[in-house]
Parts: sequence; structure tokens; C-alpha cells
Amino acid sequence: MTSFDRRSRSPKNQNLAVRSPEFAYQPDRHQRNGFSLFCERIPLSNLAKRHGTPLYVYSASMILGRYDAFDAAFRNVPHTVCYSVKANSNLTIVKLLAKRGCGFDVVSAGELARVLKADRKAAEKIVFSGVGKTREEIIAALKAGILIFNIESEAELHVLAECAAKLRKTARIALRVNPDVAADTHPYISTGLHRHKFGVPIRDARALYATAAREKYLKVAGVSVHIGSQITDVSPFGEAISRVADFVRELRADGHCIDYVDAGGGLGISYQQASTDTFPEYLATYAKALTKPLRDLNVHLLLEPGRSIVGPAGVLLTRVVYQKTNGAKRFLITDAAMNDLIRPALYAAFHEIVPVAYQPSTEQAVTQDHSQKDNVIVDVVGPICETGDFFARDRALPPVREGDLLAILDAGAYGMVLASNYNTRPRPAEILVDGTSAKIIRRRESINDLLRLETR
Repeated sequence: MTSFDRRSRSPKNQNLAVRSPEFAYQPDRHQRNGFSLFCERIPLSNLAKRHGTPLYVYSASMILGRYDAFDAAFRNVPHTVCYSVKANSNLTIVKLLAKRGCGFDVVSAGELARVLKADRKAAEKIVFSGVGKTREEIIAALKAGILIFNIESEAELHVLAECAAKLRKTARIALRVNPDVAADTHPYISTGLHRHKFGVPIRDARALYATAAREKYLKVAGVSVHIGSQITDVSPFGEAISRVADFVRELRADGHCIDYVDAGGGLGISYQQASTDTFPEYLATYAKALTKPLRDLNVHLLLEPGRSIVGPAGVLLTRVVYQKTNGAKRFLITDAAMNDLIRPALYAAFHEIVPVAYQPSTEQAVTQDHSQKDNVIVDVVGPICETGDFFARDRALPPVREGDLLAILDAGAYGMVLASNYNTRPRPAEILVDGTSAKIIRRRESINDLLRLETR
């Protein structure tokens, strides 16, 4: 009898590691000694059969569970968790979090419109970030009555003041200061150094606060900082907030009323393996790093997690179309491509890939740890006419056949939001699973959808 992990009912120590009970292998009654990957209580193979592939699938309970854990980690300080909409902007997911009491971090008028469509009352918990806000976007946010603007330049400050005066609406502001703190992440998503386009150098910000205080329709209310994305070491966060705390004291000495500190987002997740710590323990370490420097300041902390809430809660399902061998090189060609999930092509990002159906060759192969003797080394690639169209290179995977399903894990963040129609490929459908129910939260595009806005 094959041994099982009691919590997930998955085969113990088998080399197809899946990180949570929401995505776990369970016995498949259709094959002897076989297992299928489930999302909550639904086999992913059933969803692929019904809705086709490529297909994004999300776990509602995992999204809410991770939000709740984030909220609980900061329960001892005044705070608002403002979900970063850019990570996954699907209306149903935004609405799911809004109902839970979540706030939102937006960076465009489109994201603002999504939050307002999901829940108009959420406006009072919206933080508007971004380096290039247009007048039209600023006016829309002023009319909506958002919580605060994160200002990133002197020019933007003057435009906001002009728009607020025209509408006779007072705008709360925080300057996004650049603390010049390095973070160990990909250079494309590091934002905390002077050479980056983001924020105002902390040494220059004091004078800009004085300028803002002279504007009738601007209310200086906070300080903002964000040093990058996919950061798994919490120490840079603590270093940045320590510098912000010192700056808050300077600003208060100048007579400014600083009620908010926006700590930004950027907390990373493990894409390669399950963490030895639970998510709440990881968050406790992060919370300690942020709150310790602010202990005596009596400020309201704004937090902007995105990836850490939705990243592990989604998978991209794809089907193997062809197998191909070029000399010693083996390829699995899938029906998903870089237009569906661009992170590997853009960042050389790692995503674990597992077969949806798993049939161990022997019982011994199930119980031994990471030692499947029949694993093969393959490149998992898409059909797009670009060498960069890949999901994995030289990856060890169990044998799969043409027509088999693969699950690309941890695809809930920066997956569908970065999808495109390159090669005139319709974007995938999205499904939200809640227990035994599965809801289409975005239908699959058709070719007609892609051609509708064009003229000839």
C-alpha cells in the first residue's frame, strides 16, 4: 500500500512536490495506483477537459487564507493591507478580496476602474502609485475619493496640485522616497536604488514636502517606500523602513503631520521548493522587520502585497502537443506559450512544472525522495516563433506523452496580467475554484475578439 501525507493525501516524498493542500495529488479512481492533481476538491484534468487549454486555475480558499494570514501578522499595529492589483487584476479576485475588507494599490486608471467596479466603497482604501500618472488618471482618482496618492516626482506633485485645485478637492499625499537600499532580486524588478526611475531621493524629499505643504488642496499625510519585487530576505525591508522612520521624525520636527507609512510590497515567494517555514511564520518575520523601527511613531501602516497573496494560488494548465528530439536535445512542445506566461522569457524565471496525472512505475518510486530513475531531461517550450518561448530548459520531468496535461505552478501572479496576443493567439480562460465549485471568471478569447477593434 502506498503511503500518504495525512494533510494533503499526496504520495509521501514523491518527487512531484506541490506546495499546499489546495493543490495536491489525490488518488485517481480511473487508474490503478495513479494520482491526479487537484485544485481544492476538483481534479484539474476535469477543468481542462471542460474548458480547454491553456487554462489558468486559481484557488479561492488559498487567496483568502493568505490574505487573512497577512492581515493577522500585523494585528498589533494600525494597518491596512492594500492588495497590489497589478499582480492579478481579475475582477472576481478583486471583488473576493474587497468583500474581505482588503484595500488596494493601483497604478493606472484601468486598475482604479476595476476596483471601483468590484466594490465602489473600496475607494477609501485605495493607494494610487506609479511614476507616470496622467491628468486624466489623477482626476479620476480625485473624483473617486481615494485614500492617498504616492507622489514620485516634483513635476507630478505640481500636476496633482493643479488638478485638485480645479476640482476643489483635497488630495492626501505621501512622497515615495528612494532609500538607496539594494535588494537581492532580478534587476528588472529592483526599484530601491538612486539609478532607478522610481521615487524621490530621500535627501531631496524634505524640500519637496515643504513645497507640498504650501499647496491649498494638498494634504501631507505620509511617507511611502518600495524597494522592489520578489524579495525573500526580509532584512532589506527593515533597513528601508529604518531610514523612513528617521525621515518621519525629521518631517514631524518640520511641522508636518505624518499619519501613514506605506511600506510598499515586494515580499517574495519560493518558486523552486516548499519553504521549511509556514506562510504565517514567514509573515511574522516580515512583520517584525517592518514594525520594529516604527514602534514609537504611532503611524498607520499601509502594506501592498500582491505576489505573496495570489502567486502560489494559481496554476497554468497546458497540454503537450508534440515531443521532439534534435540530436541529444529533447523538447516538449505545449499549447501554452510565452504570450500566456512571459515570466520565464522575460526574467528567466523558474516555475515548477508537474504532470497532472501521475502513474508511478513502482511503489518504491513513489516513496523515495527525488530519485525517479525514469526522469528525462527536457525543454518545455511553446509554439511561438521565438527562441525565448520556453517555460523550462534542461528540466528533469517524469515521462509524459503527447496529449498529456502539465501544470505550471505558482502562476497566480504576473501570469494572465502580462499575457498578450502575440502571434494572434487568443488569451486563456480563467477559472476560480472554491471547494467543489468552479466558476469561469474570464472566458477564453476567440479570434473574432482579437479582430473586432481593427478596421480594413
